[in-house]
Amino acid sequence: MSLSTIILAAGRGTRMCSDTAKVLHRLCGRPLVEYPIRLAQALGSERIVLVVGHQAEAVRAAVHARFGPDAVQLALQAEQRGTGHAVLQALPLVADVSGKVLILYGDTPLLRADTLQPLIQAARGRLLALLSTRPPDPRGYGRLLRQGGRLVRVVEDRDCSEAERLIPEVNAGMYVIEAGFLREALTTLRSDNAQGELYLTDIVAQAAARDEVAVVEAPFEEVQGINDRLDLAHAEAAMRRRINEAHLRAGVTMRDPATTFIDEDVIIGRDTELGPGVILRGRCRIGVGCRIEAGCVLTDVTVGDQCHLKPYTVAQDSVIGPRVQLGPFAHLRPGSELAEDVHIGNFVELKKTRMGRGAKANHLTYLGDAEVGQRVNVGCGTITCNYDGYAKHRTIIEDGAFIGSDTQLVAPVRVGAGAVVGAGTTVVQDVPPGALALSRAPQINREGYAERRHKRREQARGDN
Repeated sequence: MSLSTIILAAGRGTRMCSDTAKVLHRLCGRPLVEYPIRLAQALGSERIVLVVGHQAEAVRAAVHARFGPDAVQLALQAEQRGTGHAVLQALPLVADVSGKVLILYGDTPLLRADTLQPLIQAARGRLLALLSTRPPDPRGYGRLLRQGGRLVRVVEDRDCSEAERLIPEVNAGMYVIEAGFLREALTTLRSDNAQGELYLTDIVAQAAARDEVAVVEAPFEEVQGINDRLDLAHAEAAMRRRINEAHLRAGVTMRDPATTFIDEDVIIGRDTELGPGVILRGRCRIGVGCRIEAGCVLTDVTVGDQCHLKPYTVAQDSVIGPRVQLGPFAHLRPGSELAEDVHIGNFVELKKTRMGRGAKANHLTYLGDAEVGQRVNVGCGTITCNYDGYAKHRTIIEDGAFIGSDTQLVAPVRVGAGAVVGAGTTVVQDVPPGALALSRAPQINREGYAERRHKRREQARGDN
């Protein structure tokens, strides 16, 4: 059975109180609209049509950035006149499809493929199948009206009688509909209702009149739409529990799952341990057997096997090789790359810097726009002076060099292989391989100075 999917994502989302379209608000690292698109793909949809309206160009740009220009077709609902009207806008893009059409929404990120599979199966041989649910408070939802247990129609909340409002079973809004019937039924919709809109729910009565409707019940948590920031927070908490539980079952240790935040696209190897307050954002890739301690925040970072990230390390858009030790309180800014066995210590900051195998910078150092070779030791307080007020320049430190503490490397500059830079040196020109570079003023020792200074201070105090 072929399957196409229409996703309704045109609404303004006014209750979000935001300048951003509702479906572009992020949940666990993804915009809301991405979840139904990925769900449709997981179900094997041959065609996916997204109905956009409010901030259509912004939604289009976000979808194309995530999926490319061809994976999802877009239909415009310039004026929001109900769900039936929204599906009508998508109709030209599914005019030639056969089989079934799945209707989803852009603001239901918790819906699972496992929940929709029974709905798809129930639609076989029928014109229509829909999801129902039983929310704690059914207000605002369309009620399912049954006669003798058989569904007759769906009545929207504003059109319900007082007796109908007491019905606990409501329409979740997701359907699987025979394509030909959908095209036929949409032409019959009328707006003579309390909201003056074209209700997609009206086609349920048409299918029910032919005894061609199936109902599949779903958990309310999965089908609940996000209408405001409170809904978004609840949905994010539920999604984070799912994500964390999946990693725990796959062999990842979390010392405090309640404070561990992992985005949907993160991959973590087995036997890795995450401390309290760890945040893994974007498309992080964490290797096997790593230890990431309390408070580390990683965004789009690749971490090799057997790494140890000590507390409160922050890294973004960086690559960390195997067996690296990093932190505490280290900062990798975008473009940093650490080869295997590198040590980066406390209060060290890197930006667009590559550290070769076995290189070390253990204390209070800034390395920006630098290429650091293998087995280089960078002493405490070292700075690459990479910005001259107009442009950035590179520093190159070749294999085996030793950089003494409190060194300033004024880029562009190169330190040759095996060279030694003495502590306190300001390097303003290239250092040849194997050479010693020093730029210190001569040291002067004045014998007895401290005693004479003390006597002068005591005398001055007595005069006062």
